[in-house]
Amino acid sequence: MVSVLSDARDRGFLGPGPVQDQMERSLGFLAFANSGTQALDLGSGGGLPGLALAMALPACCWYLVDSNQKRADWLRTAVASLGLEGRCQVVCGRAEQVSRTPLRGTFDLVTARSFGPPAATAECAAAFLRTGGDLVVAEPPTGASGRWPATGLELVGLAMGGNKVIPTAAGPVTLTRLVVTSVCPDKYPRRVGMPFKRPLF
Repeated sequence: MVSVLSDARDRGFLGPGPVQDQMERSLGFLAFANSGTQALDLGSGGGLPGLALAMALPACCWYLVDSNQKRADWLRTAVASLGLEGRCQVVCGRAEQVSRTPLRGTFDLVTARSFGPPAATAECAAAFLRTGGDLVVAEPPTGASGRWPATGLELVGLAMGGNKVIPTAAGPVTLTRLVVTSVCPDKYPRRVGMPFKRPLF
């Protein structure tokens, strides 16, 4: 796994920090991401947290979504090299479009690490989740305070499920859990780019 992620870092798909530390922080998602059988990682890029969680949760099937063709091609190679082909699929496309496919409303869990600002992440992720599903988001070092207003989350059928500071071997990680309370309205997510250009909150 470390050699695969090192290749991702060398290609610029991961940040410049030590790969082992980045992987350890991604495994912090296990504090929330330890249930369900269908999961999706938004903006998988260099494979974190998606590949690390797929390795750690052998009973779970994963979809890794990334809009960049080069990153998606790399992810497919990484999935094969890690022996995950049977339960890990790579989808190249924008989340706003992929969520309009039969994948809509089918996932127990969606994860996001550096995907985008809170409003865009919530809008793009909500449509993938079934009722009762969870969105788990890695927060910036400044924490989660004020980033997830209840009135904004309600628009896409989400509510705050709590946040935790998770200790890892590479230092603490702050994660927020958002829960689906109602089906995401058909009008969300809006067309490509709109969740980022005109955030809901």
